[in-house]
Amino acid sequence: MPGNSTTLAGSIRIRVLRASDVEAMCAAYLRNREHLAPWEPLRAEEFFTVDGQMMSVQSKLALFIAGSDVPWVLTDGEAIVGLMTLSGIVRGPFLSAHLGYWVDKDYNGRGIGSAAVAFAVDAAREELGLHRLQAATLQYNAASQKILQRSGFTAIGVAPAYLNIAGAWQDHILFQRILY
Repeated sequence: MPGNSTTLAGSIRIRVLRASDVEAMCAAYLRNREHLAPWEPLRAEEFFTVDGQMMSVQSKLALFIAGSDVPWVLTDGEAIVGLMTLSGIVRGPFLSAHLGYWVDKDYNGRGIGSAAVAFAVDAAREELGLHRLQAATLQYNAASQKILQRSGFTAIGVAPAYLNIAGAWQDHILFQRILY
């Protein structure tokens, strides 16, 4: 993965997460705490601190170095305004990964999520040589479902009690995109 950033839309750029992003990640999560709460696992108070983000960033970078995840940040100047991750990368005959993302509440509806997903799809195919990406959305997350469908993902079923989100095991619609 290149270390430089790539323009997504307007002033929004995407690049691999860096160790120096801890404070900007903390600010992004604090700014989006209520916005992300319905879509993410319950977070301990420490998660929203610089120390908590230091642990999170270090964990993400360790998985990146191990080759199992690719964490990208969406930036507007120095501010982090979203996160895009390929996780659980599997090699061998599977050549697959999970796609996850969020965009800052103040940047929704501008095509940034769609541009970031398109970037991740291209990187998964061209740079990582993956065959398939999977994504999961809560059944009522119409915005993410539209982004995935516009990006060539197809729904493949419902996974009951798939993830513990907002304090409850919730059903998710699974999507996939075959890359080649």
